[in-house]
Amino acid sequence: MAQIQKTNAARLLDAAGIPYSLVPYQVDESDLAASHVAEQLGENIEQVFKTLVLRGDKTGIFVVVMPGDMEVDLKVAARISGNKNCEMLHMKELLPATGYIRGGCSPIGMKKPFPTYFYESCLLYDYIFVSAGIRGLQIKIAPQPLIDFVGAGIYPL
Repeated sequence: MAQIQKTNAARLLDAAGIPYSLVPYQVDESDLAASHVAEQLGENIEQVFKTLVLRGDKTGIFVVVMPGDMEVDLKVAARISGNKNCEMLHMKELLPATGYIRGGCSPIGMKKPFPTYFYESCLLYDYIFVSAGIRGLQIKIAPQPLIDFVGAGIYPL
């Protein structure tokens, strides 16, 4: 098997001494859904977390990390981030703002640190999966060290 190329997110975890595993999966460009990723990994969708980037009316850009089987509730996202309302960041803004593309957005190593909120169910598991920063590669990691590393909050509050 070919050597897995380390991503910036993986290098940042290495530098911080946080244990993790890189887990490759087969990308389907027509299906970037977390359910496809979970299926490819052979893991529960509840442990495969997606990273969503939003813009609030007061705070600007923020990040929500949630289980792959959930849909973002914009009212809840606005409330937890200190906004009156919010919307998903437009796809054309994602790469310039974060350094990541759709389907490969990691909560680790964005161009600048944005307020980040993890859904509380992540704490139920010994490990969760988040994007390693490219399509086709996930990071398997214990949730609490990840939350601490990115300085994230937990919701619902």
